[in-house]
Amino acid sequence: MKKKSAPKKSTPYDDVYRTMMNDCIRLLIPLVNEVFGKHYTGNEKIVFHPNEHFINQQDGREKKRITDSSFSIISSDGTEEKFIIECQSKNDDTMLIRIFEYITQEALDSGSVSNYQLIVTIPNAAVLFLRSNSNTPDAMNIIINTPGGSVSFDVHIIKVNAYSLQQLFDKNLFFLLPFYIFNLEDDFPKYNKDKKALETLKSVYADFMLRLEKAMNDGLISAYYRRTILDMSKKVLENIAAKYHNIQKEVNNIMGGQILEHEGKTIYNAGLKEGIAVGEERGRREANFETARRLRQMGLSDNDIHHATNLSLDDIRIL
Repeated sequence: MKKKSAPKKSTPYDDVYRTMMNDCIRLLIPLVNEVFGKHYTGNEKIVFHPNEHFINQQDGREKKRITDSSFSIISSDGTEEKFIIECQSKNDDTMLIRIFEYITQEALDSGSVSNYQLIVTIPNAAVLFLRSNSNTPDAMNIIINTPGGSVSFDVHIIKVNAYSLQQLFDKNLFFLLPFYIFNLEDDFPKYNKDKKALETLKSVYADFMLRLEKAMNDGLISAYYRRTILDMSKKVLENIAAKYHNIQKEVNNIMGGQILEHEGKTIYNAGLKEGIAVGEERGRREANFETARRLRQMGLSDNDIHHATNLSLDDIRIL
């Protein structure tokens, strides 16, 4: 094999993806169900694995690989399944090699040796394609030829442009919402120059906001998740439409430039509740710091943040 995998360079979209992973952990369940054909109820426990792996090379050196997400879903009966989902904004010929490195290293990390047998379990794997076209397959395939025969398995592909806005909401794929604007990217020059076309784009995001509000009111997402989805949608917009001032201005206006006071109060309480839930799974103190940072961004006082998170005032002041 001639191609060598290169370290993946982080992009603003990778940052958004990881933020969604960390801050909206429960939104992973509908995504996993959709991509892998699972039937999780949403009551399962999600546990993240270390995202840094050191791969042994032929010359004896090690190279570090950082995965976008590696996690397990544990059912109430103790059944555990592992998943790796990578985020990809550009076509990369070495991506499949990186995926193979990730999944085999993950399998080794959790493998066992007994009676001269090494037993490893390959995790479920998928790649989220933010951009795709008619040539993008629905799955990639890895074939391993061994002295005992060949083994093959698929790496699923998630295409953002395969879903309309209505489908994302109908399927509860809230996790993908910040990336929906990739579906409209080809028309950016038209939206930016043509006022009538820009009105069409504004109506799409007005619908986006109404649906998101309804999802929150229906109890499908929390106010905390809603705010995170909006914040991350803005971050994606800021980068993908960097050259298109009119698009940035108008879509940002639709999504709201400022957090209203009553919404801040709602998120104050929801953020605390969410922080506790995340804290049980990933460390209570880490979750409280994350909640505190978000409350600070909303303009709450140090004393209010202290009462919401139980962090000391000294800890809050260094945020």
